[in-house]
Amino acid sequence: MYMPKKTTAQEPPGSVMPIEAAVRMQRLPKQFFAGLAQKASARIAEGHDVINLGQGNPDRPTPPHIVTALQEAAANPLYHKYPPFSGFSFLKEAVAERYAQDYGVELDPETEVAVLFGGKTGLVEISQILLNPGDVCLVPDPGYPDYWSGVALAGAEMAFMPLTEAGGYLPDFGAIDAETLRKAKLMFLNYPNNPTGATASAAFYEEAIRFAERHGIVVASDFAYGAIGFDGNRPVSFLEQPGAKSVGVEFYTLSKTYNMAGWRVGFALGNREVIRLINLMQDHYYVSLFGGIQAAAATALTASQQCVTDLVDRYERRRNVFYRALHRIGWQASPSSGSFFCWLPVPKPFGSVEFADMLLAQANVVVAPGVGFGAHGEGYVRVGLLTNEERLEEAAERIGRLNLFG
Repeated sequence: MYMPKKTTAQEPPGSVMPIEAAVRMQRLPKQFFAGLAQKASARIAEGHDVINLGQGNPDRPTPPHIVTALQEAAANPLYHKYPPFSGFSFLKEAVAERYAQDYGVELDPETEVAVLFGGKTGLVEISQILLNPGDVCLVPDPGYPDYWSGVALAGAEMAFMPLTEAGGYLPDFGAIDAETLRKAKLMFLNYPNNPTGATASAAFYEEAIRFAERHGIVVASDFAYGAIGFDGNRPVSFLEQPGAKSVGVEFYTLSKTYNMAGWRVGFALGNREVIRLINLMQDHYYVSLFGGIQAAAATALTASQQCVTDLVDRYERRRNVFYRALHRIGWQASPSSGSFFCWLPVPKPFGSVEFADMLLAQANVVVAPGVGFGAHGEGYVRVGLLTNEERLEEAAERIGRLNLFG
């Protein structure tokens, strides 16, 4: 058995060599939500019963048939070796088959599919493979903060596209100035949207494709919540629209669709040159995912999708229960049309951070301040439908006892 050597000598004061981080590390944005998690953990440590609605981590387990597939695959010696750098062909074929069945989109598995260590990895990588210092990336505001991280690592600049309730939480391409458009090389879109829960139409994506073609901008469609749409409406994929592959890629993940957040399986799909560049970068970082996980992921994509239907129904029930409870306490908001998030206006005179802090301190309920998603998120909080219906109702009742809504 290995035993560490005992040491008694201490480093003399001042002898530790100073380490200076690279400039790119200094450009990284602060992790706003790390502080939120610390506040919640501290409150729980004090013995309080906290209802955490501020996270984006699915609360249900991975479906059993997918877990069984991993257990069986883990015993296969084939998967104990390095997998192919760009992933096994059977997994890329599986996601191409799923897109063909769900969206009518034809994808070449070898040239139009890249396997990712979770969708987040690709969302950070795409800025690094496309942007140089001085280039501009168009970013939704409010939006997923990790878009910012990739742009920062690339040394590029961001131009924010305001998403407002009046505009259906869709960007107004006509409001972007000419100088910004001249320097723009990449644009993030995300529907169903985090944090607002809004969805986009085929007509919007058609407009986005024409806009991208006119200005030479690559579109990065973040479709992480693509399976989760409500009221009988299935979310639209960017890749369904003619011309989409010529201007961009879509990022898809198994995290939300199959409750596989910890498995870290994602894909980039679409434009062949962007896919080639992603694979090239990943050749220098990774040797793809563990083969057993790839086999289980293929099972998720090709087996019965009843588990997905059941999951979406569960989120819709939770949404309906929660909004009814909100209306009972006087908190009026339009129900989300997709994702598992609710985007709720903050009562005056509170700011979003102040309001979130108060709910934690006085109601033991965690919500995410909207300003953490960008300046235009101020005035809102994001709530995740990631606990059972009883706890969602209880959270609303606790907030209602604060008499904030008249």
